[in-house]
Amino acid sequence: MPHKIISLISVGRHPQSGRARRSDQDGRAVELGLKLSGSQLEVVHAGDSEEPVLRQYAGMGLAEITILEQDQSMDAVASLSTYLASRDADIVLTGVRSESGESSGMVPYILAEALGWPLVARVADIVEIKDGTAEVLLALPRGQRRAATVKLPFIATIDSAAQEARQSAYGPGLRANMVAQSGANELDELRANWSEAPAKPRPKRLKMVKAKTAADRFKAATAKPAGGSGKVMKNESTEEKAQAIFDLLIEEKVIR
Repeated sequence: MPHKIISLISVGRHPQSGRARRSDQDGRAVELGLKLSGSQLEVVHAGDSEEPVLRQYAGMGLAEITILEQDQSMDAVASLSTYLASRDADIVLTGVRSESGESSGMVPYILAEALGWPLVARVADIVEIKDGTAEVLLALPRGQRRAATVKLPFIATIDSAAQEARQSAYGPGLRANMVAQSGANELDELRANWSEAPAKPRPKRLKMVKAKTAADRFKAATAKPAGGSGKVMKNESTEEKAQAIFDLLIEEKVIR
């Protein structure tokens, strides 16, 4: 009997343009799901069934996508946990975090707690599923991998080190069937009181000289500035010195 695998998808956001797109990590989760179960893969989204980005996922070779219809102000976790509990799935695949909305990465953890399943974080690949267990490869820093064995069922968050999602085909994406169901109407009270604004660029840090010995610190303090634009202030007033420091901080964008 084939194992039942479900991939959860969300609406992504391009990091430069801000346009809606297929989320990179969610696309990798769908790619891994297709590798494991082929056409039997079930893909689920909680949100608007008319969202055009969902067609980009469908263009990966999906016959249909299940949409738990709900407003953006509603809590997606409530809909997803209720749906997953009724599907008797073996593995649920998600991205590490979404690219829009709260982007906290907490959804897989809350789902795992609600279902009573273990969660395996930052999976690079699922090598084999056999005898009620799955052999997975975890993504570690600097390209390293760690093998682990996990009992079914479980939730896996797919890392950016996993296989890249295949190119989406426009025609098959349009022909895919969007199966809409009613989602849970549970208001996300925390998010309702939030306000969103564009992120501000971080202040530029001043270059600090790291010296291990007193001799190195003295050498760095007395060395001539490499750019030649430095200024030594000895006889100026306190106000003039303070103004010079203030102008430097503004120039280096430490303060605005």
